[in-house]
Amino acid sequence: MAGISKKPLNLGLAAFFIVLSLSVCSISNAQTPANKTTYQPRGLERTGVYALRQMEPTLTGENVRFSIICRSFTYINDEPQNDYRPAVEHNCFRDKNINFHDQGELPAGISPHSTAVCSILFGEDPNAFHPQVGQFYYQGTTPRAQIDIYEFRYFLINKLNSDTPLSADIIAADFGYPFEEWWTRGIEALAEHYGTIVVAGIGNGSDASDSVLYPAAGSNVIGVGLVNSVSSQNLEINLANFALAYPTHSSIGPTGDGRCKPDIIAPGNCLAADVNSLNQYEPTGNWSSFSTPIVAGTIGLLVQKARQEPELDIAVSPDGGNCVIKAILLNSATKLPYWHKGRLQTDDDHIVPLDYIQGAGMLNAVGAYEHLVAGIQKPGDVTTTGWDLNRMDENDSTDKIYKIKIEEPADKYITATLVWNKHYSSKYPFVSLPEKDSNLRLELWAVDSNVPENSYMLDYSDSIVDNVEHIHTLTDSNYRDYEIILSISNANEKIQNSQTQKYSLAWNVSPRSNSDDILWYDLNADGIVNDADLTIMLTNLLDSSKSSESYLFGDINPDGVINVNDLKALWDHNNLQADWQNIQ
Repeated sequence: MAGISKKPLNLGLAAFFIVLSLSVCSISNAQTPANKTTYQPRGLERTGVYALRQMEPTLTGENVRFSIICRSFTYINDEPQNDYRPAVEHNCFRDKNINFHDQGELPAGISPHSTAVCSILFGEDPNAFHPQVGQFYYQGTTPRAQIDIYEFRYFLINKLNSDTPLSADIIAADFGYPFEEWWTRGIEALAEHYGTIVVAGIGNGSDASDSVLYPAAGSNVIGVGLVNSVSSQNLEINLANFALAYPTHSSIGPTGDGRCKPDIIAPGNCLAADVNSLNQYEPTGNWSSFSTPIVAGTIGLLVQKARQEPELDIAVSPDGGNCVIKAILLNSATKLPYWHKGRLQTDDDHIVPLDYIQGAGMLNAVGAYEHLVAGIQKPGDVTTTGWDLNRMDENDSTDKIYKIKIEEPADKYITATLVWNKHYSSKYPFVSLPEKDSNLRLELWAVDSNVPENSYMLDYSDSIVDNVEHIHTLTDSNYRDYEIILSISNANEKIQNSQTQKYSLAWNVSPRSNSDDILWYDLNADGIVNDADLTIMLTNLLDSSKSSESYLFGDINPDGVINVNDLKALWDHNNLQADWQNIQ
């Protein structure tokens, strides 16, 4: 079968192996706050996973099944050597019931990369210690999940080509490949035909020469980018504080066919199980492989919650449940400084639904949970947070209208996200079926029910290539009534072989943030605004004059260009320091 012998690329595996081999420079031990347990990985704290578990302690991934696809760590003459497994003897995997699946042609070996990924996803060790961090409770995202780990080639031959679906709620891939192949389309077909949620890392950016990688670049897959840790000589500060997604370390869109990727971003520098010692942990460094288990595990918590409540169970339906989870995840994401649809230039916000490096923003586990438990709501009057799983019929000219009333509309944001699957054959070679694909349109209207002619369209999202539409816009303080309107984008064209398209919509109303985040000005994320940041701004200014492809960090006043207004804004914040600078 074409493509099996080609090697996909582990995201960050080489760098992680180096990190494990080097000693970290000596720094003062971290102080654990009195009467408070310190949890690691701290990226889970930054994204709200631990806060969510405080709200609902039973959310541990119980009865949620993951299929983790791992490639071999070693290849000889282009042949995998079957060393794909995590080091299950490590303390954080103690008493875990893990099922392994491989062809058994060679003895199964250990992968440092898989060890790190799996520890972040489901590891647990209440008595963990690191000499530069101190004592901590190591707890992965879903420590009670059910785990199947597949060697990559075995998965392709024995599972992807099988006539029966995987008995998995979530598929997580710890590698990427630069091109679409039959097997990447096969993974997309799994998502479409069985509602399986698929999560994968998008790539490690320009420093690793990574373009957006498949399967994360796939239409029906949730592609995860990286949020860098801050730049500090103090290890604990690095593990606890995070900056932005940067093109040097996190691959940016668009895909080759013009779609937005990644979908969402998350921290990647985590303490993870050390493959060389059964009771030690080492930092992974900033790689998207290690952001992926944070997002995948958060999805596992949402799946568990949906299964606990009969009225939420449709959110994990095999008929479109992957769209519900993706819509909720993207709609609840936190916009970091410099979030802008497309590149940080003058891209048309109406035809580019997501930021090419942040996607919809950074994972927000509590926000995603709040979206989920708000419950399914059908067109008509809806609450200010909710979601729907529904159908659009291309033969029906009737729009789907969701009506929201905001009692105090000043300084509020309305966010809405529309997701649907693209279509693929269910058999090898899983060809795409564009004739079955729909093109949906998302609009937001400010409505005056007393004087209808005063109503107007506040924003819209209408990509011709993406199967995601996303709106994030300020309300009009003069209007309390709003309508989210879904329609067929090509409704005025003659439709041949019209389709009924399953979709999911998520929406939310949130207050406008008034925080003046230092990361607008601290361009090198070292905790202080100074001449080094000015140098970066000027360098980016020169780069932007040479290439329209540049990503304009430093466009503080977001008008698509770095100019005197941005230089003034940075100068006005000279010597501003991050909170974490005071504890170095």
